[in-house]
Amino acid sequence: MHNQGSTKHSNELSFYNLGLDAPILKVLDKLQFKIPTPIQAQAIPDALTGEDIIGVAQTGTGKTLAFSLPIIQRLIHNPGRGLILLPTRELAIQVEETLHKVAQSFGLRTAMIIGGARMGGQIRDLRNNPHVIIGTPGRIINHIQDKTIKLDDVSVLVLDEADRMLDMGFAPQIKRILQIVPSKRQTMLFSATMPKEIINIAMQYMKTPTHVEVARQGTTAEGVDQEIYIVSRNQKMQLMRIMLDRHSGSTLVFSRTKHGAKRICKDLNNMGIRAAEIHSNRSLGQRKQALDGFKSGRFRVLVATDIAARGIDVNDIALVLNFDVPEYAEDYVHRIGRTGRAGKKGRAITFIMPSQSDKLRKIELLTESKLRKSELPEGLPAPIYDGPKAQVVRRGTHTTFKSRRKGGRR
Repeated sequence: MHNQGSTKHSNELSFYNLGLDAPILKVLDKLQFKIPTPIQAQAIPDALTGEDIIGVAQTGTGKTLAFSLPIIQRLIHNPGRGLILLPTRELAIQVEETLHKVAQSFGLRTAMIIGGARMGGQIRDLRNNPHVIIGTPGRIINHIQDKTIKLDDVSVLVLDEADRMLDMGFAPQIKRILQIVPSKRQTMLFSATMPKEIINIAMQYMKTPTHVEVARQGTTAEGVDQEIYIVSRNQKMQLMRIMLDRHSGSTLVFSRTKHGAKRICKDLNNMGIRAAEIHSNRSLGQRKQALDGFKSGRFRVLVATDIAARGIDVNDIALVLNFDVPEYAEDYVHRIGRTGRAGKKGRAITFIMPSQSDKLRKIELLTESKLRKSELPEGLPAPIYDGPKAQVVRRGTHTTFKSRRKGGRR
């Protein structure tokens, strides 16, 4: 039976209404966690009963506490172990930090098993018999192969950012882990989108899961002012400089490739703008240093790729600037969700080249919105087009591009 804690909060939305034990509520009060987010309010009560959960929610909606608090309450009262799988090192670090804040008050130990860190230290942590293991699929498989990890007592399994793990090619590792952990367990799967592969995993490895969705797929963050610039490749850097002069505050810049991120970061620093980069070519220490510097304000700009960006959990980002339009429309939603959090205003600017009309069209179809096109400022170099010039044509709520060649031929 769950101790509901004090009844003074019974008439308002709070953690006191969700079925959490009084000692956990006391820790949450101490940590200033007062009002649960929608995903927390919906997922925690069912998760506390041991039900399998499928949660559809964007990055930054509070998913970590939605699965961490039920895990902690379960392990306080019952034997077993928690296993949390995540797509990137950065996200694993963020989740471990959040979970540890609550778990340490109850003597629950955690171990972080991620690539880029020394195997020896991880083996020592695993020998210490942690109550919760947080890790990336590839490194977990390495420990399984080396017989340095024990998963036969996992009673709660969490797949967080499941769509991203599949995008990154982790499906074989995830399926192998699902086959190794005990079939008698609780499984919680969280994802921003629900592609067919995730539905198949749910049908095969989960028991009549409860479905929780706090926003429809493709919903963009409220309070984020979105605009696009149709720009040629050779104009992008100068346009970014103008945007950074025009809009103050911390800025997250997205590059399509890690080499592009490195070049953008170098150019920004040469302009006198303090910038750091975060992508898969950077070591774990370098990524942490960049993220810490961005959080503290030492770096005004953080340049990231989509793979690295899933672990960026920073409050008060004023501007998200898509230097490169994302490869997948879903990533546009993830990217701009980094600004305008917790009811605050934010801004998202996207650079789109004339040849990328298909990508813009997919973004507008997914988000069911028409992105505002802004006029290019003066002072940019003359455009050099990679392909035929294009004019922007509006049809209904969507944007299309029409090629223009000499003689009007298409």
